[in-house]
Amino acid sequence: MQTAQAPIVLRGIVAVPSTPLGVRLRRASARVSCRRPLLVGLVLLGLFIASGLLAPWVTRYEPDDVDYTVTLQSPSAAHPFGTDDQGRDILTRVIYGTRVSLVIAVIAIAIATVVGVPVGLVSGYFGGWVDACVSRVLDAMFAFPAILMAISVLAILGPGQRSAMIAIGFISIPEFARIARAAMIAEKEYDYVLAARATGCTPLRIVFRGILPNTLGPLLVLVSLGFAFSILNETALSYLGLGAQPPTPSWGADLATGRRYLFDAPWYSFFPGAAIALLVLSLNLVGDGIRDLTDTRD
Repeated sequence: MQTAQAPIVLRGIVAVPSTPLGVRLRRASARVSCRRPLLVGLVLLGLFIASGLLAPWVTRYEPDDVDYTVTLQSPSAAHPFGTDDQGRDILTRVIYGTRVSLVIAVIAIAIATVVGVPVGLVSGYFGGWVDACVSRVLDAMFAFPAILMAISVLAILGPGQRSAMIAIGFISIPEFARIARAAMIAEKEYDYVLAARATGCTPLRIVFRGILPNTLGPLLVLVSLGFAFSILNETALSYLGLGAQPPTPSWGADLATGRRYLFDAPWYSFFPGAAIALLVLSLNLVGDGIRDLTDTRD
């Protein structure tokens, strides 16, 4: 009897779906099409990603092409977003800046996910002194404003794009660990977890093969919103001169330089600022849409 029941218990642990993949994909696409904000967010995000990947084919200029004969030129057919104080095409720098911001955000969120999620899951599962120690460390990290903690990390590592990735990933770890811990605490008392313990499954198998798939909903929402915060933090660090260093195109650095020409050449700051706002808006729309799709109460 035990041998016959074991596969049933294990299937419950790893949450193998019983619905065919094609049916689930059709249902998911139907749910997505009913949510216009999510569609708008996906379209905007897709445009940013496509423009960053296809940057050499989207614009004919290089981001570091200097031409002092056209400095601070207003938007025109040759330069749709105008030029900066060195005659560089702002549209080109905005497009290439998309690459920099997205790469930093992806690496930072990967660091936060790989470190924060396992820490939160293990803390919530074992509880006791393990949870107490982890919670105190997270509380200490939450006590510092995120941007000040990032600046502290950069003061140790030095300014630069790679250091910015590590700093933004580091300050994002507490949020990922907290959400993973909360999801674990809510999930670990369900019957399938108790059944897994009764059959002798190891804690690591229960946590990562049983409980983790059932906590992906809030974690996916956190990842999408974490991208938005990472973009904002990267922009802030670049604005302060601690992120991507010249001549690397960066929205934050262009904003910092453009503020000196705010009245004479407002387009210098407007277009990088608009790109930041639209990208963050798209990520927030996607995050809200994912939250609605994974909400089992509707």
